[in-house]
Order: sequence, then C-alpha cells, then structure tokens
Amino acid sequence: MQITKSLHSALLISNLEKSQHFYSTVLKLPKIERDLKFPGIWYQVGDFQLHLLLAKTIIPDAVDNAKWGRNRHLAFSVANLEAAKQQLIAHNCQFQMSASGRAALFTQDPDGNIIELSE
Repeated sequence: MQITKSLHSALLISNLEKSQHFYSTVLKLPKIERDLKFPGIWYQVGDFQLHLLLAKTIIPDAVDNAKWGRNRHLAFSVANLEAAKQQLIAHNCQFQMSASGRAALFTQDPDGNIIELSE
C-alpha cells in the first residue's frame, strides 16, 4: 500500500450555525456544496477537505487542558500568524501560543475541537 495524499478529515459538531460561524467567519475557510442527506458542512482547504458532521452527542476528548497542542487536533498553515491571532481576538476566541516557541497557536471550535494555526 502507498498512501499518496490526505483527502479529508471529519469532525463532529453539535450546532451547524455556531460551527459555520467559526469555520466560515473566524477561520475564513471556503465552504463547498455537498449533496448528502445528513446534516453537515464541508470546507475546502487547498487539495484537502474538512467535513463537519452534525452529531447528537459530542464527547470531549482533551487529555491535557493546560497545553492544547498535546491533544488531538487539526493543523492548518497560515500566511501570517499575527493576523490570525488578531482575527481570533476580534471574535473573542480563546487560544494558546505553542509551548514549543515556534510560530503556532491553538484554538478551539465551539465544540472543543482543537485547531492549530502555524506560520
């Protein structure tokens, strides 16, 4: 077997409107059309897709609340980390700078899914 690229990741969400605000307005990801009968939202990030799936129950799985980067997370590259940080501040989103000292931060979506933004 030879895996050649990542196609998509799926995250569970509990509220379509709150999640759409976070991913569309705060993170500014481009939403794409989907022709499926179950509720969710799809986003395109380069050649990669992020699928948000509406779930009745979300089970928090953070194991380290002090350092968000030591939990399961998705990582996205950003052109300007300071601009990303200011965007999060403008939308009252909590974040943590990477404990490693590199140009990265971690934030959470409305359901606690952790997102890394790295320059």
